[in-house]
Amino acid sequence: MKEIENRELLQQYLHEHQLASVFYEPFLPHLSLYQFDHGELICAQGEAACHLYVLVKGKVKVFTTSPEGKTLILSFKKPLEVIGDIEYVRGISYQNSVEAASSVQMIGIHYRWLKKYGTDYAPLLQFLLQIITNKFCVKSNTLSINLLYPVEVRFARYLLSVSIEEWNSANREQISTSYLLDAANMIGTSYRHLNRVIQQFCKEGLIERANGYLLIKDREGLAKMASETPNE
Repeated sequence: MKEIENRELLQQYLHEHQLASVFYEPFLPHLSLYQFDHGELICAQGEAACHLYVLVKGKVKVFTTSPEGKTLILSFKKPLEVIGDIEYVRGISYQNSVEAASSVQMIGIHYRWLKKYGTDYAPLLQFLLQIITNKFCVKSNTLSINLLYPVEVRFARYLLSVSIEEWNSANREQISTSYLLDAANMIGTSYRHLNRVIQQFCKEGLIERANGYLLIKDREGLAKMASETPNE
């Protein structure tokens, strides 16, 4: 992590993401713009939470680790996303780990300034309420999908959610066995079953698997698969 000493860029992000009214005048001296490199850990599960981070550029991976050391990817997030919001409201440690899945830029502010200037500041409270309730809605929808939809639909949605740049031919990301195991855990299936689905998708021309890579070949076909209903 490194701090970007560029107040103009910070102001640009505030206006671009309509955050100027959320982080009003008293907050400004205490806002910092941070750069995280791909693969760099932003916060760790169980670590004492003291900063609120707002993702304004790039993509992050949110994951959790079991007591046995098993990792489960929960989601990939793009702007505008907030890290440390639930922890700030509840006064708890970070519930999940967050890692930069690309080069990332985030606006950060220490909790003490939020408490000093934002406890009774309606725009900030409304912003946090919207962010937190959206997270709960997304989690509820994901649980419903895992219960109601077949693995093929769930995996198609997962592939599309990972984002275009990670799966196209111009930037082939290697998908290791552990990565696919994470994907299987996330969509609620076994690694063996997921491999069968991948083989099926390859036969249907939706994706290609070669030399440790997965490549989306038919995005429209995947989108059609992802839009199927439980009764289809």
